[in-house]
Formats: sequence, C-alpha cells, structure tokens
Amino acid sequence: MFVSLTPILHADLDAFYAAVEQRDDPRLRGRPVIVGGGVVLAASYEAKAFGIRTAMGGARALRLCPHAVVVPPRMSAYSAASKAVFEVFRDTTPLVEGLSIDEAFLDVGGLPRIVGPPELIARRLRERVLDEVGLPITVGVARTKFLAKVASAVAKPDGLLVVPADRELDFLHPLPVQRLWGVGKVTAAKLHDLGIRTVGQVARLDETDLVSILGKAAGRHLHALAHNRDPRPVQAGRRRRSIGSQRALGRTPHDLDAILASLVDGITRRLRNAHRACRTVVLRLRFADFTRATRSHTLIHPTAETGLLLTAARLLLTAALPEIASRGITLLGVSLTNLSDEDTIQLMLPFDDNHSPGALDSTLDRLKDRFGSSSVTRAAMLGRDPGISVPLLPD
Repeated sequence: MFVSLTPILHADLDAFYAAVEQRDDPRLRGRPVIVGGGVVLAASYEAKAFGIRTAMGGARALRLCPHAVVVPPRMSAYSAASKAVFEVFRDTTPLVEGLSIDEAFLDVGGLPRIVGPPELIARRLRERVLDEVGLPITVGVARTKFLAKVASAVAKPDGLLVVPADRELDFLHPLPVQRLWGVGKVTAAKLHDLGIRTVGQVARLDETDLVSILGKAAGRHLHALAHNRDPRPVQAGRRRRSIGSQRALGRTPHDLDAILASLVDGITRRLRNAHRACRTVVLRLRFADFTRATRSHTLIHPTAETGLLLTAARLLLTAALPEIASRGITLLGVSLTNLSDEDTIQLMLPFDDNHSPGALDSTLDRLKDRFGSSSVTRAAMLGRDPGISVPLLPD
C-alpha cells in the first residue's frame, strides 16, 4: 500500500459563511441561516436540517424552512476570517496546502516528538481556531490526503476523527461509494445498478473490471482510492494552476454577456497581478436541474489581455446558448487555466506599448488598485445587479 509515512490533517471549517454570520451576530446563533438570496451560497447546520443545500434556489429554500434568516454575503468578512484561520494553520506547521478559503491539508509528520501525537495536535488546532477566530472546525487525521478528507467529512460538524494506521481499510470499506473522490450521481448510479454500494465492494473488484465499467482513468483512480493508495504529499506554497470566478445568478442570455464580461474583467486583473499568463479559457455552467457542464478553448499563445480572453469566453458562451435556453441556468463561471509566467507571452507586432491592448489593461488595473474595483466598470453593467462573484477553488 502506497501511503505517506507521516500523519496528515484535513482541516475544514463548518458551514463557513454561515458560521461567520452567526459569530458576528449573536441573534443568529442557533437559528437556521441562509447566506445569499436568489441562490443559497451557504446554509447553517440548523438550516441544513430542513434539507437546505448550497446552490439551491432561494425560493425553494424558504419553502423548506420559512422561518430561516436570509443574510447577504459579506465576502470581506469571510476573507478576513480565512486569513486568521490560515495563520493558525501555519503556526501549527509550515507544511500547509490550502484547498480553498475554508479548508487545507497540514503535514504534521515532524511534530509528534516535539508537540505530541497527531490527535493532540488536531485537538489543539481546533481549540485555537475556536478561541482565536471564533469558528468551529472539523479535522480528519490519516496517513493519506484522501483518507484524511474522508475522515473530516464523516466527523462533521465540529468534530475530530483519527483513522489509526492499522484500521484504515476497516474504516474505509463500509462507507458508501459516494465517499470516493470522483464518484458523483452518474458514477454512483452505474455502480448501484451493478449492486456495488460500498467502498469495500469496489475494492474487491479487479482493476480491469472497474476499467471496463467506468473507463481507463476513472477505473484506475477508484481502484487505487478503494485500497487507500494516495501517494500525494502535502504541497506547501504550491502555485495555482488556474484562476477563476463564478456567479450564482440565473440570467437571460442578454444579461449573461454582461455577467461574463464582469467575471473576465476581474479574473484577468488577478492574472496580471500574479504576473501570469494563460492559454486555456474554461466556461463553467450549472443548469436549472443542477447538472453541470464545462466548455473550453485553448489559444495559440499565452496571454493576459482581457480582450483576447473575453473573446474566447464569449465564443464558448455563444455556443452554449441553445442549451441554456432550453435548460435554464443558475450559475456561470470562468476559469483561466494552462497558466505560465508572464514572460512566456508572445510579443506581437507592433511593439509600441503605448498603443497596445495591454497598455489599456494596465491603466485600468492601476485605476482600480487606487480607487477600488468598482471605480471603473463596463457600460453594460450600469444599473444592473452585479451579483456575488465567488472565487473558484484552486486545482
């Protein structure tokens, strides 16, 4: 079995956005809280008890729980809370790999002789996050990233679960197949149709059988995970392989173009601030039935120019409009992937920077840095609800 020789913690804040709202407003504590109006961005565990889930329509959520308190999102508050939590992470160990605004892997292999066993380290971490930041956090501990993440999911909310090295498969195999990374509704349905419902049943299949059922990549991936084979180390300071943003707003096709332009404006500014360039634009869609789809376009040369990347994104959106019109849409997202350093940008004639599209981008970036991101906007966004943009998770 290929596993890490050191313990790994997966730390995951519980119902993060909603927990921050309950922390900052005592009147919300113990009550069902929904963050976001048109679409649920987050729900407290009191709200989840009524069946409310992230990405659910706001009207449906209130039908399930009419007495829920709906609050607008405060991204600056969530960002500040996240930074405070990550300070605790990095004070615990220098080997921290952030997965998103509210979760991370921590390699604590070098700490047991100094601090104590992994369970003690995890317990102290939870206590510090609660005492110093005021938020509950769940921690899973295991020898692989995969199993640590599964452990934290099983322990939620506000829990701690340590999987002993000699009991890993005893813990993993009775769990439903949906606990395996990559098993969504479609894959789960295929396995269920064959009478396969637990991770242990997957593990008892030959790899060739799984490949014939799910395809080469998925079959090998799930066979490895079912045996807890996950050799990936915690990667501290890993550079992002993608930059993206998404907006949870159902829109007509006319409005979607304005939303798309606003998203691209924001992420290309972040791209240039990170001194990166990209070749591939990915359009992400969630339809009214909550199914998802992605479309991508790869450019010939890396670029950080807003105009070129917006043109690519618009081509993808135009191609998807017939499907959007028939199925409806609840989320639109854009990612810039296939990233490289900005010095890989192909210089194009003429070389007059004063008249290049990049000069305009640089000028707009400086204006927004000085006067705020809303100081300059597109005419198409004037008088429109800008919605809530949420950064996509890094790969």
